[in-house]
Amino acid sequence: MSNPTEPAILRLARETGDSIQAEPLDLGPRVRDLRKARGWTLEQAAQQAGLARSTLSKIENGQMSPTFEALKKLAVGLEISVPQLFTPPKRDQIMGRRAITRRGEGQSQMTTTYEHELLAGDMTSKRMLPYRARVHARSFDEFDGWVRHDGEEFLLVLTGTIRLFTEFYEPIDMARGDSAYYDAAMGHNVVSTSSEDATILWVTSLP
Repeated sequence: MSNPTEPAILRLARETGDSIQAEPLDLGPRVRDLRKARGWTLEQAAQQAGLARSTLSKIENGQMSPTFEALKKLAVGLEISVPQLFTPPKRDQIMGRRAITRRGEGQSQMTTTYEHELLAGDMTSKRMLPYRARVHARSFDEFDGWVRHDGEEFLLVLTGTIRLFTEFYEPIDMARGDSAYYDAAMGHNVVSTSSEDATILWVTSLP
């Protein structure tokens, strides 16, 4: 049973299971920053949150401590989770990296079974490895056993049809738009089942 006198910040931690920073965030400026980042006036933000304009103004100016219900309304209005009201992003962790790979300009690597085109090849220290692959193989026997490596892998069929073989599951046929996510340490192979070589997007997480 909730305690009506319990501070909203403590009730937040209890009901969401989230830990709260030892140094409490100044909620007023945080709410104001979130509102201004969206380009909203005080009136617009209050309407989005279902709060009185005067209530929101007092919260932003530190003139009142909002109830837990008011915090939930604020979070819904700002389209964030309640804990995010108290945990702003760490600006020193924003790296702002970006890599663009034009069509056909990826780094090519040919094997007997696949033709890989590495994407974002000029970006170093990546946390995932994206590449486009053309699948030449038509039979599992064309592989020298299972392919397996560290990390997890996501596969999306771009064109054609394929059959995905995985070590602990029955083979599955997949068509354009189908996708799979699996443990890459589990043996896996892909073959084309269409008349033309299928193409797939592969994204592999790096250890």
